[in-house]
Amino acid sequence: MNAVEIEEAISQLAEAPFDAAAFPFAFLEAFGNKATTLKKLKSNSSNKSDLGGVLQRNNIHLKVCEEGEVTATLTALRESPATAKQKAKFILATDGVSLEAENLADEAEPPLVCEYAKFDDHFGFFLPLAGITTVKQIRENAFDIKATGRLNRLYVELLQKNPDWDTDERREAMNHFMARLIFCFFAEDTNIFHSENLFTATIEQMSARDSSNTHAVLAELFRAMRTPPQERAAAGIKNWANQFPYANGGLFSGSLEVPRFSKIARSYLLHVGNLDWTKINPDIFGSMIQAVADDEERGALGMHYTSVPNILKVLNPLFLDDLREQLEAAGENGRKLLNLRKRMARIRVFDPACGSGNFLVIAYKEMRAIEAVINERRGEADRRSEIPLTNFRGIEIRHFSCEVARLALIIAEYQCDVVYRGQRLALAEFLPLKDENWITCGNALQLDWLSLWDADQQGVRVRQERLDLYGETREQAEVDFENEAGETFLCGNPPYLGSTWQSKEQKADLKHIFEGRTKKWKSLDYVSGWFMKAVDYGTQTRSITAFVSTNSICQGQQVSILWPLIFNTEHEISFAHTSFKWANLASHNAGVTVVIVGLASNAEKARNLFSIEDKGETVVREAENINAYLVAGSNVEISKHMEPLSNTAEMLRGNMPYDGGNLLLSADEVIDLDLTQDQYEKLIRRIYGSAEFIRGLSRYCLWIEDDLLDEALTIAPVRQRIEGVRKMRLASRDKSANAMAAYPHRMREMNLAKQQTISMPRISSERREYLPVGLVDSKTTITDLCFGLYDASLWNMALIASRIHLVWIATVCGKLETRIRYSNTLGWNTFPVPTLTQQNKTDLTRCAEDILLAREQYFPATIADMYDPKRMDSEFPLVRQAHDLNDETLERIYIGRRFKNDTERLEKLFDLYTKMTAQQPPAKKSAPRKS
Repeated sequence: MNAVEIEEAISQLAEAPFDAAAFPFAFLEAFGNKATTLKKLKSNSSNKSDLGGVLQRNNIHLKVCEEGEVTATLTALRESPATAKQKAKFILATDGVSLEAENLADEAEPPLVCEYAKFDDHFGFFLPLAGITTVKQIRENAFDIKATGRLNRLYVELLQKNPDWDTDERREAMNHFMARLIFCFFAEDTNIFHSENLFTATIEQMSARDSSNTHAVLAELFRAMRTPPQERAAAGIKNWANQFPYANGGLFSGSLEVPRFSKIARSYLLHVGNLDWTKINPDIFGSMIQAVADDEERGALGMHYTSVPNILKVLNPLFLDDLREQLEAAGENGRKLLNLRKRMARIRVFDPACGSGNFLVIAYKEMRAIEAVINERRGEADRRSEIPLTNFRGIEIRHFSCEVARLALIIAEYQCDVVYRGQRLALAEFLPLKDENWITCGNALQLDWLSLWDADQQGVRVRQERLDLYGETREQAEVDFENEAGETFLCGNPPYLGSTWQSKEQKADLKHIFEGRTKKWKSLDYVSGWFMKAVDYGTQTRSITAFVSTNSICQGQQVSILWPLIFNTEHEISFAHTSFKWANLASHNAGVTVVIVGLASNAEKARNLFSIEDKGETVVREAENINAYLVAGSNVEISKHMEPLSNTAEMLRGNMPYDGGNLLLSADEVIDLDLTQDQYEKLIRRIYGSAEFIRGLSRYCLWIEDDLLDEALTIAPVRQRIEGVRKMRLASRDKSANAMAAYPHRMREMNLAKQQTISMPRISSERREYLPVGLVDSKTTITDLCFGLYDASLWNMALIASRIHLVWIATVCGKLETRIRYSNTLGWNTFPVPTLTQQNKTDLTRCAEDILLAREQYFPATIADMYDPKRMDSEFPLVRQAHDLNDETLERIYIGRRFKNDTERLEKLFDLYTKMTAQQPPAKKSAPRKS
């Protein structure tokens, strides 16, 4: 269950009549416990309480008590031996009048004491019971979650009542209607309507209980709010609607048609209206409700959450830090403060994938905070803001998100005015709303971004503002406008979507941008389109860009495709944040791994490179240059090498069966062949692919050398399998497969070591701290899902098993989904290794042996078991120790000590790579080797 679903369930429980016997189980059900779990607790088969309550192991001990006994009962639960023995994380006591609870797993968490009927307001306190870890963020935005659930129920009910509104043609009108409702709920609770609860109370009073005229009442209210006072008499506005102020501003323009309400929908409407909308947080409210209007996303309701700290990771280094530094430098100097205020009035913030406006809202609020300090220092604390909302522009493909983004900015403006100028001035200047629609609904990758900032209209507005605000002459305003061009800061979190997951329309978007620039654009992530459009925009404007992206655009083959195009526009990486998790409110959500990349054509000499270290702290370092891999160093693109750059062993791909399932065998299928022991030893090999190697699975293959073919054909089941391979290959449309039909007894390659093979799976989990490299003997072979170093010296394994090699592979090879994708030509052959002495090789050989011996100590545990990050230290400490020693030995070869972090590892590797490739002669064209 997600946070919205839990809040709804808890609210329904708090609103229902208190049932002492049912409460414990209804409470547990609200947090996602299944019916079978509850049945066992009810039957006492899994109930461990020693106080007559309900105790769920590793979860909660709760009890319903007599009225007035809540505090004493909570004390008894705390002191209960069963509470400690069963490792309960929470205790809870209630009598249906009051409720008290404690989080025993977090001593810093204060106890909860509240009225029973209001305990749903504290649902965030109990979220760890559902495995949700983003508790602090949810508590800070509890209202937004509550409102999201209520609005969703209303939206779904209205569509059920009005199926004709649930169409592409009517959905825009439906979304506009919902935006009007949200505004009215906010306006009635913040005195914008000059009377608290006016909107909800009017609906309750004027609409029939059977809901037959609810739509008509709402339509009349909306008609009043779009009609100027002087025109209302002629328009025949009803007296009960005439008390509402004129709002319009585009929000109440257009059709006034309202969907019809059922009794349930009317009840939901009133319920939503009775929430306290003064608590709305426009920073994140939009992203919380954007799934309400999207059928495909409604299943993830409440998970569309972008935390303010993450947004500030983009906005602070993009431009906010600079503004704050100027503010600090200005001190009390009135002229410097005035110049800074003028500069801020001209700053444009542009999010070309704005969703529901999170980035724009945060940017606006942060700038208002800086402006407020300026005004206070200049003795103008109640001065009207000079930062126009229309300077915060966005593009969004979904109509409802556009509506919400614009509304969130309007709400943010009002809230800022209340905070910095007082409610009286805020109310006096809030209505009517502005008419401009500065959030564009459309496909950002097809639109002309320059057209969104019409120079003539912008000039007229700014010139007029100068006349109004400064009392300047028209001539001086013209001069100031021409001489002081504003800056544009592009920001946001565009959709990522790897090439595999893109629709035909999205492929067409990328083709529109990249065709004619590169033939390889089909391999790019969807987010690449925004980066390319941004730098194109930057060649014609004074702008700087910072986008959030999956880290895949800074890894693997995408680097050589995308980044030369970006750098050719004379843009450079002005700052970057290396990989970190961008989480949402989903239960057990780990978040997607992202980077932040800032781009500028006039980047400062020193660029900031941010990274999150082991302790979770963000560290910033200055770099003269940041390359496309987000490493401090010169611009370099790691390209495939057909031979190792360093003096390491040759790595080849394993053997491709291409057999239609005939050469590969399970243990049972080997038995079915009915081979003699001699035949078995000649013709059967154990074979490993990635899964078999990592998880210890058993698989076998027919391994028939040419000189054994005649003997193999005398064995009927083997002959049938060989014939099956031949038919399969001949039937293929692949010409190379047709050619392989001439030798159906063989795999495409027949690589088998004389002594041992160092095997490295092609795909492995990104969760592991080390690559799952290992050793197989001469009686065993590998499929093409592994790479092999055949009869290579064991010190090569020590290199692959190191942390520094994992960091290199994760950076330069890219990933399959989120998993590590190993490459011999792009990863192993390019891996920079210092010249190794014989002693170095001896030491590394010993380290590899120690890793293998440590694994043997835990047989039959698999690599999957031993390298599970949650189990490695506690269950397999010898493996950890062996790897630590291996890292210590290898890293001292590199720099004479251990590296401090992965950032330092990468910087050294890229420096070595640059030097080693500079020394190499130009590569000669030759036939490619097997890979």
